[in-house]
Amino acid sequence: MTTKKTALALPLAAALLAVAGTTAATAPATAHGTPWNSAWGTAPQAPTHTDWYPNWSEEGFRDQSVRQVVRAGAEGSELRVRLTNAYGKTPLRLTGATVARSAGGPAVQPGSVRTLRFGGAGAATVPAGGTLASDPVALPVKAFEQLTVTLWFQGPTGPATFHNLALGTSYRADGDHLRDTAGDAYSAPGNQSWSWYHLAGIDVRGGGPGGARRAVVTFGDSLSDGFGATPGTDRRYPDALAERLAGQGRPRAVLNAGIGGNKVLNDSPCFGESALHCFRRDALGRPDTGTVIVLQGTNDIIQPDTPQDRCTAGPRATAQEIIAGHRQLIREAHQRGVRILGGTLPPYGDAQYWNPAAEAIRNEVNTWIRTSGSYDGVVDFDRAVADPEHPQKLNAELAFADRLHLNDAGYRAMAEAVDPGAL
Repeated sequence: MTTKKTALALPLAAALLAVAGTTAATAPATAHGTPWNSAWGTAPQAPTHTDWYPNWSEEGFRDQSVRQVVRAGAEGSELRVRLTNAYGKTPLRLTGATVARSAGGPAVQPGSVRTLRFGGAGAATVPAGGTLASDPVALPVKAFEQLTVTLWFQGPTGPATFHNLALGTSYRADGDHLRDTAGDAYSAPGNQSWSWYHLAGIDVRGGGPGGARRAVVTFGDSLSDGFGATPGTDRRYPDALAERLAGQGRPRAVLNAGIGGNKVLNDSPCFGESALHCFRRDALGRPDTGTVIVLQGTNDIIQPDTPQDRCTAGPRATAQEIIAGHRQLIREAHQRGVRILGGTLPPYGDAQYWNPAAEAIRNEVNTWIRTSGSYDGVVDFDRAVADPEHPQKLNAELAFADRLHLNDAGYRAMAEAVDPGAL
């Protein structure tokens, strides 16, 4: 990742907790007991433009190939790719798609390229507001292996459903470059982005019992999304947690459903629908969700103290309102038979927008998470990353430059705060 790309994140970090007719083929994969296991997934967002984090979502694509690299979190002998048009106003017409093993950057390993088909056809249409899963593809996948999905849109797509903070590079090229192994066509200036587009998830089968409901979903804001981690290195806390579980002989897919800037209570045109509105889709709407770790509420507290614009505008939330939102998430998880853990909100006392009133709200929410017994378990992120002598501040060795987010070591500390037995 270049220095110039890294600099794109800095204005955002200084400002706020951020980056924030159905058939069997088109329905979201929500039924438990399927043969599929989740290997990778993200949370979709509506197209939006932000000066501090430029992306291609509003312009969409026309006669372009879009190449995206993700890390699988489970192994299998076959895979399928799930596409999303969740925020599309019109059907999304896909001309062709491939999947391959990554060879670094936009390159893919020769001999690994597989054509994706949908109902036997190379082209497909994703309904407005819908999703679409590919047919199974015989491409063996190992846990923590990098996979590359390439989508070709010959006609105009219109604005693209996307995920803003990928913390990895996606690529585009004019024309059909589905099977371009070297990736040279994707290297022109302006053809790189830090977001994912129309990509919802990758599932695998053949690597273990399907539908065992073993996947862990980390649901939250930019502290789950990973802002502050080194780009392109998969060092977010969900990544570190997956590696920790595998190292202990307890391998489980850990799926990142964080959205930078996201709130419990209020929607944002920049930072996604509120947790109350997207929890069922992003956390529970997967084939094998067994446990959800919730880390949400900081933006409800901090954003009213940031400069107000279309991204951050919203009423100030009280601790009791945030707690009521958490209770709703717990009810929905339990209705689906899913275990749900509550993560305490980390401190940010050295950040630009800290104030005593906001600190009081954070402490009240954290006390409730720790002591109410409402969650099935508690992950005390707050105490794991706080300065022991100044608990309203992050430990300086774990903090990102804005003292609001964490660095690689901080995200590892968050992962180590999770009790594997609680999952």
